[in-house]
Amino acid sequence: MKVKKTIERIMNGLFFLCGMVAVISVIAITLYMIICGVPAIKEIGIKDFLFGKVWKSTAKEPLYGILPFILTSIYGTIGAVIIGVPIGLFTAIFLAKIANKKVAGVVRPAVELLSGIPSVVYGLIGMVVLVPAIMKVFNLKNGTCLLAAIIVLAIMILPSIVTVSETAILAVPKEYEEASLALGATKIETIFKVTIPAAKSGIATGIVLGIGRAIGEAMAVMMVAGNVPNMPKMFSSVTFLTTVISKEMSYATGFQRDALYSIGLVLFVFIMIINVVLNVFLKGREE
Repeated sequence: MKVKKTIERIMNGLFFLCGMVAVISVIAITLYMIICGVPAIKEIGIKDFLFGKVWKSTAKEPLYGILPFILTSIYGTIGAVIIGVPIGLFTAIFLAKIANKKVAGVVRPAVELLSGIPSVVYGLIGMVVLVPAIMKVFNLKNGTCLLAAIIVLAIMILPSIVTVSETAILAVPKEYEEASLALGATKIETIFKVTIPAAKSGIATGIVLGIGRAIGEAMAVMMVAGNVPNMPKMFSSVTFLTTVISKEMSYATGFQRDALYSIGLVLFVFIMIINVVLNVFLKGREE
């Protein structure tokens, strides 16, 4: 008995330590981003930094306005969610409730494989296949644009949405669905009026994960978006918050580097706000 109690205490301590490592890591990252990012924002001016429309970090008289990057990241994420969430949700429903075992055995590994493909491969395929296709279909001189980035991001967020949503749907007690069918509802009615509402918390978690990946993606969108600091338009070359950091950090020095840290802080705050808002919204709905 003493040995079992000792082992249990050790394991409880180990689990507590692991939990604290996660908490401390988040706190450390937050403090680091604040310490590195706030000074440049103060010097530039929060209004000029957040709402300035011109980014010329290497000019003789540099300008550090990141509004085009902010709007591009927002529009790109919203576009990816609009395309990716319905496809991902319907795929999860298909795998969990409609497909037979053989079909699900083919589709599910394909979805899991999508999550294992490196970002640079998505970007490469986008450059070779998607960008020329957009040029041809829309008769453009240059196919690297916001639309290409949205399509690539929509494909990249699918694995998170499909996997988490399917797990949430399968976790719904069968009694709910059996009761609905017994009352005369069809299978499709049961799925959309009983199963999906019961699994909404898990589905929302998958959507949050997808949004997080869409906002934080850099390499793939860098290869298909064009990397020009324009105000966002669907068929124009644009730059995301993540891509401007990736593009300039390798050669940035002095105040330019500090400004890039400030962009990282803005990106970090965006992701935190999205997570907090969605979690509060979900908890409020559940209560």
